[in-house]
Amino acid sequence: MTFLPNPYEPCDPCELSGCTVLALPAEIDFCNARDLLPLVLSTADAHDDRLRVLVLDLTATHFMDSQGVGLISQVHHYLRGSARVRVVAAPESVPSRVLELSGLRRDVPVFDNLAEALRS
Repeated sequence: MTFLPNPYEPCDPCELSGCTVLALPAEIDFCNARDLLPLVLSTADAHDDRLRVLVLDLTATHFMDSQGVGLISQVHHYLRGSARVRVVAAPESVPSRVLELSGLRRDVPVFDNLAEALRS
């Protein structure tokens, strides 16, 4: 029997110099978006004195609806002025398409892979 990781819990953050990468769960929807927001914001607050960039990694996210867009938008507004938000979403993935359709890509940069997001 194979056990998959809980699709509703994010992974532990990975911190690089001034940059924190937070891998988000496999699914982001009405069941977990409300609970994810305080987790993401507390991660940002924990690194507040030295956080320049927060990267939200959606490469393992297979499903995301408008609640995921709202989550990213809220994080972006919360950190406005103190740190930049970057998003990583695999091309042709559901999260990438949802971000494109929502228009959030105009406000929050979305990259195809983590290396690009960290280089920017």
